[in-house]
This record gives sequence, structure tokens and C-alpha cells, in this order.
Amino acid sequence: MSAVSHPPGPGSSRPLGATHDAQAGGTNFAIRSGPAESVWLCLFDDAGAENGRVELTQREADVWYGFVPDARPGDRYGFRVAGPWDPARGHRFNPAKVLLDPYARAIDGDWHGDPSTFGHIHGGSDAVIDARDSAGHVPLSVIVGSTPVPAGPPVERPWADCIVYELHVRGFTRAHPDVPEHLRGTYAGLGHPAVTEYLADLGVSTVELLPVHQFVSEEHLLKRGLRNYWGYNSIGFFAPHAAYSASGSRGGQVTEFQEMVRSLHAAGLEVILDVVYNHTAEGDLTGPTLCFRGLDDAAWYRQTSAAVYEDTTGCGNTVDVRNPHAVGLIADSLRYWVTEMGVDGFRFDLAPALLRDGDCPDPRSRLLTVLEQDPVLSGVRLISEPWDLGPSGYMLGRFPPPWAEWNDRFRGEVRDFWRRAGHGVVDLASRLAGSSDQFNHDGRRPEASVNFVTAHDGFTLRDLVTYSAKRNEANGEANRDGTDDNRSWNCGIEGETDDPGVSALRDRQIRNLLLTLVLSTGVPMLVAGDERGRTQGGNNNGYCLDDATTWVDWTSGKTAERLTRFTRDLLRLRSAHPVLRSRNFFTGDCLDSDGRPDVEWFLPSGGPLSPPDWGNGELRTLGMLLNGDAVTRCGSDGEQLRDDSFLLLLHAGAEPVTFVLPKLNQPTDYLPVLSTSDESGRRVRRPQLRGGDTLAMLPNSAEVLRIAFHHVRPDRLAGSSSTLGVDAARP
Repeated sequence: MSAVSHPPGPGSSRPLGATHDAQAGGTNFAIRSGPAESVWLCLFDDAGAENGRVELTQREADVWYGFVPDARPGDRYGFRVAGPWDPARGHRFNPAKVLLDPYARAIDGDWHGDPSTFGHIHGGSDAVIDARDSAGHVPLSVIVGSTPVPAGPPVERPWADCIVYELHVRGFTRAHPDVPEHLRGTYAGLGHPAVTEYLADLGVSTVELLPVHQFVSEEHLLKRGLRNYWGYNSIGFFAPHAAYSASGSRGGQVTEFQEMVRSLHAAGLEVILDVVYNHTAEGDLTGPTLCFRGLDDAAWYRQTSAAVYEDTTGCGNTVDVRNPHAVGLIADSLRYWVTEMGVDGFRFDLAPALLRDGDCPDPRSRLLTVLEQDPVLSGVRLISEPWDLGPSGYMLGRFPPPWAEWNDRFRGEVRDFWRRAGHGVVDLASRLAGSSDQFNHDGRRPEASVNFVTAHDGFTLRDLVTYSAKRNEANGEANRDGTDDNRSWNCGIEGETDDPGVSALRDRQIRNLLLTLVLSTGVPMLVAGDERGRTQGGNNNGYCLDDATTWVDWTSGKTAERLTRFTRDLLRLRSAHPVLRSRNFFTGDCLDSDGRPDVEWFLPSGGPLSPPDWGNGELRTLGMLLNGDAVTRCGSDGEQLRDDSFLLLLHAGAEPVTFVLPKLNQPTDYLPVLSTSDESGRRVRRPQLRGGDTLAMLPNSAEVLRIAFHHVRPDRLAGSSSTLGVDAARP
């Protein structure tokens, strides 16, 4: 648009942000800044030069607004805000800094660490203001018109039937040979048929995208010539990250994102966003002034009485959810992504930081109350990462329904069992049975537990069985970054090897971990590429590596093909059988028509576990019998289904074991279904077995057998090996 310097026309204080009105031939701008003394809207030409400045003189409470004729979609803009410079009181107004619109629907450009972008003299005292103009060195907001592209209807399925697949928009398709080269690493690439068909065929139901809100890289990475790859450094809570767009960054990313969601929905896949509302990319007090800091520093960030930032996120600042305007922005952002962009839910990074109305997280916080009552947001998937770095920040099991939670106890205890470092089988049994010790309260169900063995941070599944120590030198931090609590096992040799015995054991361990994850009660979450044996070469913190280290490897090979097929078989088995995705916790009180309980636990001898067995820290073998008829007869919502029963045998011992199949005091046939001992994972050549027969198991192996009962009268079961649920069976 041409240069503008005259006062804006009458506008509206609602909605916040830039709202284009094609009929009126202009755009309304509204931005909140309570202590500000003056606010200017700045307009920029195609070359990035400021070619217009309009003072917003209309004000309602703390919202400054005005209507600007001829401002149209695709135009770039920012704000300058004048007010007191008094860091000791949390005021850091500096009109030399161009600020993003917190409600911008699209953002153009990036931040490269130029000294002019800091409100204070960079490297010196923050008491000294820096008057250099930051224009040309900061990202700009973009006016976006109406977004008529329908995202397609949401995919309706119960939470318990979901299988989550965590992926990175860029990394998933950046090396995909069947995606056109110009679409690789983009929203359009993720919506390409080659991708959606792969995901649907694999059997996942829900893709969870690593952060797609506009983000920038941290200064320390820029100085090392690296970039933020994961995206946990948001600066625009309404804007799809422009670098993931194949259609440019002047608003095209919005439509492209919607089309991606529509394609995923058409393939029967839900879309969940990993969202980072707990902090922003402005960092600590020495960080740049890009948006919130220049609008109202004291209102947006938690600070002590001395205006020192409270950092419960480890990222330099914490968004202050005691401020109702911060809660309002988060709720507005979430609602926008559902109603306009079509997503189905959210996973909240460091969620307890958003519950800190006081010093400690509160499940009755303002934000949770708002989400619970909101007619849009109360009906979408809500997942918490239930920990942050502040006081009382570990909140696993404490979120109210309908929240689900990342269950890190599942991750740790399943890893421990398979590396022979756990406390026998008692912890494993609790995780297999849905973690009732964490979630069976306040009407919650097993689906509250999002089970995972790996996630974006930490080792990949392949590296988990290949490395006992991290190898993060490529991150430029002398291998100090990333956790040292990996609970991994290299199977006898550190790193890659040609040893056939070690290679076979590693492949078996991967299958063991996948089987345990997928067939445990709760909602399983897989990580993109784990089903193909993806490796990061031992790097357990690839947040700053945008290269083949972190991209999914689509190279075909026997190992990748076999593992993918095994994963597909597992997911289809789970999806086909309600007993493997129970919506209720196992109690031992839920009986089938013959009086058998919903779950039973067995020793290798074929006998039931007794209280001393649960306390045996050396026990490495567990049998879990899931009674399909009992589970489905006691199903939720009045379900009266009938399902097969299954026996899961898990053996983490270093020596082979012979497992006696339980007789159950009635004729019982066992039909092998899956085995981790075979490269294919299948037992198609194994004959049908009977109760009392023995099954030889390799070290570190698992078996799944379908059970065919020959039904008898309940009064003949008096001596059966029935046990209570795992929690009741503990000593």
C-alpha cells in the first residue's frame, strides 16, 4: 500500500489483531497495552522499508485501535509503543523497536540476533535504553483476509481407540522420495497422498505435530551457526510457522495449513498441535524485544517484586497466567486453531507453568476453568506434559478429566523392565494395566494415560537399544546438553556393530518395546520413524539439528520393512480388539458369563502370582491374561460386546525360559498371534497349543497368544488361577 501518515478512521476495539473488511476497503487494528502512552501502527513495503506510520489515538480501557483504509491482505505491519523505561518496575517501552501483533494470523521474516532488536544496550546493563531502530531486523505481522478453506469435519472416535503418532512437519517429509521436491518439509508435503496413505496404512489415528506456531531461534544457537529445529520457542500464537510453507510467507501459510488438515481428515486422521504457551521467544531479561516485552512487560511475564523474571520453564521467562489478558490470549488462540484451522486438540508443553495462579500449580486454575467451560475447547483433545521446573511442578495424575497426560512413569518403568533394571514385574504390570495407581480417581479412565517409550526428546527407539551414553557433540555444547537419565541398554556393544548376535538382540528389543507400548491399556504414542528403525547416531537432544540426523529416513531395506510391517500388525491387532484398549480399569471384580475375571497374572510355571511374587525384584517374566468377554461385558457406556481373550508373555531375562500355558481348569486352546522372537514378528508356523503345554521363549522376548475357551459351568472353576487386578494383588 502507499505511505500513510493521516489519522485512522473510526474503528473498533474488538476483535484484537488485524481484521480486514473487504466491503469497507480497509483493515481494523486493535492491540492491548495498558501502561502505554502512545501507540503507532507501522506499515511496510515489499522491500521491508517502513512507508507509513499511523498513530492509534482511539482507546477503550487498555486497547488501542483504529481503521486504516487501503490496508489489505498481504500487507505487512508492526507496532511501536511509547511509555516509561523503568526496568525496575517492569516497564520496558521503547518506540525504536517494531513489535509483532500478538494476534497476527501470519508472520513474515525471521530474527537473526541483530543488536538493534534489544530494548537495552546489548551486553550491558538493562537500565540503559537502546535507541537504535529495529526495523528491517525483526519479523513482521501480515494482514490475512478471510480463510474460507474448510478443514473438513473432525474425525469422531473415542479417546481409547486413538493411536498417537508424534511427528515434525519439516523432518517427516524432508527426505521423502515420493513427495515432490518443492513440497518436502512443508504443510503441503505432509498433506500429500504419499504421506497420508502411509499413515493410514500404518494404522495410527492421530498425528501430533511438534510446534507449528511461529518461532525463532535462540541467540546462543545463532552464534554457533545452528537453528532451532523443534520449535519450542514461540513468538506468534496464531500464526503457522512460515518456514514450513511451500506457498510463501505473506499469508499463504494459513491456507496451506488448512488444506493439510483437510487432507489428513480425509484420510481419517486427527490433528493435534504441540503448543508452547508457557514462555515466549523473548527469553530472559537480556533477550530481544520482539512483541510482549515492548507491549507490557510486567503484565505478560511472571516477575518478582524486584522485576526479576520467574523462570519455571528453563527458557528465561514464564507467561503470567495470573493476568486475565494472558489467559484470554491463550484461549483465543486455541479457539482459533480449532474453529478456523480445523485442528482436533492440543498437547500443552510444560503444562503446570500455565496453572500457576500462585507459586504452585493449581488444578483449579483460571486457565483450566476457562477451558472446561468453553463450548469449543471443552470438546477437543487436551493432553498435558504434566511437569515444569518450578516448585511442586511434577503433576502426573493430577489433571482433571477430560485431560490426558504424558505418562513418563510408563516410559521409565517399561525401559527399566526390558533392560533388567526394574523392580521385578510389579511396576510393569501397573503400566500394562493402565496405570490405575496414577489415574484411577475423579472418574478418570485409562485413556487419561498417554503411554510412550520414546518422544521427540531423548533417544530414538533404535538408539535406545544401541547406546548407553548420549553423543550430542554436534549440538556445540560439549555433550553437556540432553538428559543423562536415558535408561537405555546397548545390548553389549556401544554404538553400531556388525555382530549378528547383538544386532538380532537389538531388533528383538525394539519389537519388545513396541509390543509393550501398543498392547498396554491407555493411549499409545509412537514417534515418527521409530517404526522404521530411525537413528540419530546417539544424539538424544536434536533440538538444533535440521539435517539428516533428525529427518525421517525413508530408505528402504529389509530391517525397515520388517519393523514397519510388525508395527502395522501390532496396531491392527489393537484396533481390532476392544480388550486391548479397555475404557475401564481392571479390578478383578469384572467377570464374564463363566465367572472368570477381566485380568489374571501368571508365573512361568503357569501358576498365579502370589503377594511374595509381586515383591520379588529378580522376577523377569510375566504372563498377563486379558479376558475379552469380561472386559467387554463390563465396558463403558453400556457396551455389550464380545471379544477374544489374549495371553501376553513378557520375558526380560538373560536366559531362555519355558512358560507353561495356564490350564485354567477347563479346556483351553492357545493360538500364537505375534512373537518378537521372529524377524517378521509372526508365529504363523507354530501349531495350536493347549493349556499345560510349554512354550520356549528366547532371552528378551515376548509372545501374544489368542485364547479359545471351551466354556464350562461356573461351578467348575472353583480351583482356577483367578487373581485380582494388579494393584489389589500387591503385598
